[in-house]
Amino acid sequence: MNIAALMQLKEEWTSFKVRHPKFPSFMKAVRGRALTEGTVIDIRVTAPDGTVLNSNLKLKKEDLDLICRIHELI
Repeated sequence: MNIAALMQLKEEWTSFKVRHPKFPSFMKAVRGRALTEGTVIDIRVTAPDGTVLNSNLKLKKEDLDLICRIHELI
């Protein structure tokens, strides 16, 4: 495990939270209330030129396990 890369990631996450202060609270609420097997995550991205891209996924147990491991790292 690269400790320097993890420290850099932590610094970048801190900066991200300053730029987008509501997002961490939203993610905390989602994790606490909605991340269960069968939950559908729907993602919509609008590019500056107006192009819209959509995707969704239905969470499986393995997905939840991965999310928990990532959360523990952060």
